[in-house]
Amino acid sequence: MIEGIKHIVAVASGKGGVGKSTVAANLALAMAAEGYRVGLLDADIYGPSQARMLGLAEGTRPEVIDDKSMKPVMAHGIQAMSMAFMVDISQPMVWRGPMVSGAFQQLLNQTLWDDLDFLFIDMPPGTGDIQLTLAQKVPVDGAVIVTTPQDIALLDAQKGIEMFRKVNVPVLGVVENMSLHVCSNCGHSEPIFGEGGGERIAEQYQTTLLGQLPLKLSIREQADGGKPSVVAEPQGQVAETFRQVARAVASGVVGQDTSGPSISFSD
Repeated sequence: MIEGIKHIVAVASGKGGVGKSTVAANLALAMAAEGYRVGLLDADIYGPSQARMLGLAEGTRPEVIDDKSMKPVMAHGIQAMSMAFMVDISQPMVWRGPMVSGAFQQLLNQTLWDDLDFLFIDMPPGTGDIQLTLAQKVPVDGAVIVTTPQDIALLDAQKGIEMFRKVNVPVLGVVENMSLHVCSNCGHSEPIFGEGGGERIAEQYQTTLLGQLPLKLSIREQADGGKPSVVAEPQGQVAETFRQVARAVASGVVGQDTSGPSISFSD
């Protein structure tokens, strides 16, 4: 175990552009809304986005203790750490794999996490160096796989599931993002990226479809604005879906009897 952390959950996807970071931020905030002490580690060294999503001003820096450790930055009631707190956000990280893995380990192990029930790790896309470092050196309790219904995204999600299974990390379930678009003018609904993909992959790998989220303008606007949906609209349907996913994750990790059926959304 890592000091100050009870449980670690990776939020991953095989490919970029499926909304993984948005899901990670909202899932962490939803778990906090359920009464847990929660942290969020942005492990995407090349393209950190959680500082922006959590509404932290550019130039935010963690408090350094004894020149070797640092306190996590607080945002919306959760503890956060990201490479975005270390460098200018416009500065590219032109690093090879070992340097990236080293930076990830420093962010995880040199942060003074304060009595967390859950640390969510927002993983970079793919199955590369950071994923291997996580599997080999971090006691991960489980992984949540984010995908869209699109066939191409599902192919990469399969790789993510296979990777975690090969390193004996339990896959807690699948979150299907951008499941359905509902027109804000006429109410017509359309599965732009296909339908049923999350359910099929969950069935194929004998895991759980944790939830389905709509392709909705407000979700993107709220994340870009630094107030993810769980904070911006805590009584909304999207926030409720994330809270249901959080309960299922808690049940899968610590065995609480809080799981329910697969959660979808309604207009």
